[in-house]
Amino acid sequence: MAANSMHPRGLAFSDALMREVKERFLHVDRDHHGRERLYFDNAGGSFRLKAAAERFAAVDAVPDNTERIHATAVELQQIQARGADDLRTVLNAEGGSVYASLTASGAMFDMVRAVAENVPGTNMVTTVLEHPSAFDAMSLYAQRCGRELRVAQSNRETGGVDVDAIVRLVDQDTSLLNVIHASNISGAKLDLAEIVRRARAIKPDLYILVDAVQHAPHGLIDLQQAPVDGINLAPYKFFGCRGSGLAWLSERAARLPHHKLAGKKADFWDLGSAAPWQFAVFSEIVDYVCWLGGHFSDATERRARFEAGIAHIELHERALLAALLEGCGGAAGLRGIPGVKVFLDHPDLTKRDLIIGIGFDRIDCTRAVVEYGLRGVTVYERVASSIYSKRMLESFGLAGTVRVSPLHCHSLDDMAKFLRVTREIAELER
Repeated sequence: MAANSMHPRGLAFSDALMREVKERFLHVDRDHHGRERLYFDNAGGSFRLKAAAERFAAVDAVPDNTERIHATAVELQQIQARGADDLRTVLNAEGGSVYASLTASGAMFDMVRAVAENVPGTNMVTTVLEHPSAFDAMSLYAQRCGRELRVAQSNRETGGVDVDAIVRLVDQDTSLLNVIHASNISGAKLDLAEIVRRARAIKPDLYILVDAVQHAPHGLIDLQQAPVDGINLAPYKFFGCRGSGLAWLSERAARLPHHKLAGKKADFWDLGSAAPWQFAVFSEIVDYVCWLGGHFSDATERRARFEAGIAHIELHERALLAALLEGCGGAAGLRGIPGVKVFLDHPDLTKRDLIIGIGFDRIDCTRAVVEYGLRGVTVYERVASSIYSKRMLESFGLAGTVRVSPLHCHSLDDMAKFLRVTREIAELER
């Protein structure tokens, strides 16, 4: 709350802390070939913590099977248990089941299937801004189960979906509500706590699933304030490693029939041999955020340290967002560069994660991305021909956008460099 009310334009890290933060990540200022680069596509990939990459290699190199009784197997079991606890720490969740899968998308399909196939109702509700892993899962199982799929539309001013637009679709016959925590195109954050409160006021036993892949690295998640039944994360977008998806399910959701070995407990979701590195890497992520929180809080309890760390990540990223929009380091901001249009430019930065969509008067999005690349900047074009963008862009009335998504390990100087490059591209001839 204080992060939102006291610093509406954010609060950047000190120069000393900024240096420390950058040092903990791989390839921030130079790519893996040593070439200078600004990587501003963290909504599609993400910088890796050095500690996460090192821990992955160390734990994955251990040959032992976790389902044994010798000392190394027990050590691996402890790594898994700590990682599962750390997922609950990040979510502020109690009990329930942790599901480690290959991808967050796979976990979402599995959670949607379990609810859709086993919870009665005549309709399922989602939003137009969902990632395909959520939207397509809802579409598939609504069709298979003979349900109406109700889709809440976006708000073209905020770039999000209004609470009213969602809850008006919920009724006593809704079997499942599935919502994204923040848009991966506009950066708009949905008011999850209010959505849950009002939807459950209509149907108290409503099952609710959440895609938190985009939002998790940028802001606090609190399932005590928004008690949902399932939520997924992608550690590789959270400073971790690829090949890992983590999900948490409430006790009642975890016990719904799902794919599992017959001999396992009713609430067990993993299939096949565990990969302890997934849990080890996630603990490194939480360790890092807690380390950052220690610069701003004397708290010793892990959740409190994590809260402090993620709050200041949010504040720093909001300062970066403000700098991109309004200018910094003598460079004009995106709002002030002739020939540049900022899409979905909602003025309340507290309601946005660090994502900006822009367009150019003189060149299209694809050429703009190429021109950025020629100047050592990596961004991404979101165009209507892409399955990952079409539905969302059309809801906003856009044909395409250049998505700009830095991370908190970037500095204000990095924003100034980007703005100078953007001005140069805006002045190109057709």
